[in-house]
Amino acid sequence: DSFALREVIQNSKEVLSLLQEKNPAFKPVLAVIQAGEDNLMQEINQKLAEEAGLNITHICLPADSSEDEVTIATRLTPVLRSSFDLIEPLASLSCGLVTDVNLGKLVRGDAHDCFVSPVARAVIELLEKSGVNLDGKKILVIGAHGSLEATLQCLFQRKGSMTMSSQWKAPQLQSKLHEADVVIFGSPKPEEVPLSWIQQGTTVLNCSHDFLSGKWLQIGCRATENNRSNWSSLWVQQNMVGSGRRWLREQQYRRWKLHCLKLQPLSPVPSDIEISRAQTPKAVDVLAKEIGLLEDEIEIYGRSKAKVRLSLLERLKDQADGKYVLVAGITPTPLGEGKSTVTIGLVQAMTAHLNVNSFACLRQPSQGPTFGVKGGAAGGGYAQVIPMEEFNLHLTGDIHAITAANNLLAAAIDTRILHENTQTDKALYNRLVPSVNGIREFSKIQLARLKKLGINKTDPSSLTEDEMRKFARLDIDPATITWQRVLDTNDRFLRKITAQFDIAVASEIMAVLALTDSLKDMKERLGRMVVASDKNGQPVTADDLGVTGALTVLMKDAIKPNLMQTLEGTPVFVHAGPFANIAHGNSSVLADKIALKLVGEEGFVVTEAGFGADIGMEKFFNIKCRASGLVPNVVVLVATVRALKMHGGGPSVTAGVPLKKEYTEENLQLVADGCCNLKKQIQIAQLFGVPVVVALNVFKTDTRAEIDLVCELAKQAGAFDAVPCYHWSVGGKGSVDLAWAVSEAAHKGSRFQFLYDVQLPIVEKIRTIAQAVYGARDIELSSEAQSKINRYTEQGFGNLPICMAKTHLSLSHQPDKKGVPKDFILPITDVRASIGAGFIYPLVGTMSTMPGLPTRPCFYDIDLDTETEQVQGLF
Repeated sequence: DSFALREVIQNSKEVLSLLQEKNPAFKPVLAVIQAGEDNLMQEINQKLAEEAGLNITHICLPADSSEDEVTIATRLTPVLRSSFDLIEPLASLSCGLVTDVNLGKLVRGDAHDCFVSPVARAVIELLEKSGVNLDGKKILVIGAHGSLEATLQCLFQRKGSMTMSSQWKAPQLQSKLHEADVVIFGSPKPEEVPLSWIQQGTTVLNCSHDFLSGKWLQIGCRATENNRSNWSSLWVQQNMVGSGRRWLREQQYRRWKLHCLKLQPLSPVPSDIEISRAQTPKAVDVLAKEIGLLEDEIEIYGRSKAKVRLSLLERLKDQADGKYVLVAGITPTPLGEGKSTVTIGLVQAMTAHLNVNSFACLRQPSQGPTFGVKGGAAGGGYAQVIPMEEFNLHLTGDIHAITAANNLLAAAIDTRILHENTQTDKALYNRLVPSVNGIREFSKIQLARLKKLGINKTDPSSLTEDEMRKFARLDIDPATITWQRVLDTNDRFLRKITAQFDIAVASEIMAVLALTDSLKDMKERLGRMVVASDKNGQPVTADDLGVTGALTVLMKDAIKPNLMQTLEGTPVFVHAGPFANIAHGNSSVLADKIALKLVGEEGFVVTEAGFGADIGMEKFFNIKCRASGLVPNVVVLVATVRALKMHGGGPSVTAGVPLKKEYTEENLQLVADGCCNLKKQIQIAQLFGVPVVVALNVFKTDTRAEIDLVCELAKQAGAFDAVPCYHWSVGGKGSVDLAWAVSEAAHKGSRFQFLYDVQLPIVEKIRTIAQAVYGARDIELSSEAQSKINRYTEQGFGNLPICMAKTHLSLSHQPDKKGVPKDFILPITDVRASIGAGFIYPLVGTMSTMPGLPTRPCFYDIDLDTETEQVQGLF
């Protein structure tokens, strides 16, 4: 018996040592939750865990605790919420509570993939080590209940035994005892049941409480009486070792066992919202489990969306990243060309039809265009994110958090100017550092300001008058304030009021959210945001205003990516939503990084950059990839026949107005002429050394000749491949060819490079983008822009990348110049600095950061059915 115990301990030790050698970060903890105090059990567990090289946590609950109370304790105990821990709860009788899931796996025959009650395993082990041949034996289990009884029956049946169960008061107990070869006591034997009922030579094993106290009974059994309680503890540890092995195996790349949702495409294709409502999404916790998220790594919002905690990145830090794909486009019409639709169609094709792990990462849509011109942004047809109402309206409130944080900072600026203008130095200082309950001390952020000022004091009463004045007065120059209030609604009249408004997604806080890589980094970025200059020309930051901590609190939930799903049940992250014409136009770095870990090294993450490649893609490469350190493998460039016809000289396209016949009838000449824009956008992508696959988003009015012409000209222009896509009408299967092309291009290899060195002067970086990307002859700076550039350079911000604010409707600054404009001068009318986000922000031409509503906004068609509570008219 002792030899067998040593053998099990040594085996556990060797397996754990091997696991930790291959995975240094793996530090398993055996957590035992025990109902009732049992010092002997605690001592045995502690001793055996130490011998096997395990850490152990022992938690005792009252003896009358229910299984539900044990489960609650398991969830609330901090050490047990770590994914590195095995939870093996023991009841007061140490029978080993086993979940229904584990029991189901055992019954189904998946013993290798579940936890088995340590007591039940110990019973089998003891009998076999004692030389009992179980094959063909009649086993009687008396007084056992629930999972222990079921587990014993399963294990004995797998050994070829015939198993019977009985309770102590059963009328047939005596006859069953006479028949049994082996008797297992699952609870203490009552006095009224005499031992004489048991035949001489029958093996009897007691696994009731007496079993664990060292008191046991055997008749005709050859086993010795030592170490009975040790066996149960050993199997607890064996369970833990098996759990560790399985957990580590699951951290390696594996194809998801994803239950994809079936589509039944209709013709003609119904409206987007009808398609969305016809599909029932999976519960988001089911989806999360399918893609490898742990229960404590998600925060569920309703049934179909959840936030994902950043702790996942630490757990998967050693996991290899998947392939990184960017979806960009040619210069679009005002209607958009379907980049989101292509993104969704591509991941539906990869995961639902090719069984490849893939993740879409999209921006959260602004309420401005949703109620303005464009409508929803969830994709379209049979390639969209569902439920589309939740995607387009509020989601989990991230944009509202940005609005609140942005406007709090705006209020802090105004109120500081007011109080500095109306109070003496001493009064101002006393109000900033008041005495509370007789104690006067600096807050943490005030200590940081003292350090910045070079004042190395912590006692508020020790500052000199000059030091108090320097600390208390920011001396903001009102003429230099660059921080605007924001609102997530298109409202042109807010451009005219004195306190100017931007749209919420143009806020620097949105850019910070999109570019940060951790909560700590986000707090630092928020603190670095420059809102104005003081009267000596020095930058004034959110840290100086003392508002950084409050901004971080408002943003603490918004930093977590939002998990949703496509129509075919594949995963999507929706996170951050900066516009591409007035901001950097990409979803969050965090969503991409988490998705790249979840898909594994053979998987794909597909993210989208706003508007044309000249805007969204350029900023993705020069800003987002610099911030993230991620290297893209492929660019998917989306084109449409209608947009190419527009660039070839077709009539103007206006949202809400029917398309002219040139766009609905075959016209190969217009298509060929318009491919100049497609060629230029391919060349822009090639500046960065990334292979390009052109995705032609096919509309029902496109002809085969037009489709073939575009694909041929795209390949002649240097595209790796060009593929027509039909996901809008049939879902993922309509983009399978695109998925194959992207996969082949990704394995070709990327020679990614940045367009410019950030150490170049600001003017030269702007000129490089204007000439190499837009095709301008040169740039022209207004006096205001030059003055701002000089100021930012003097303040030490000259080495930041550039984020151009430019119209998305043309490669130039003039929206009506289609195709590939040439020989133009790009006017830079103003320059702003987003220091927290980490870029300089030039405004090109008459660019507005607060869009207006059209004559007939989308909100005319949006309504709520008060009976069903269903949203109507949302695209």
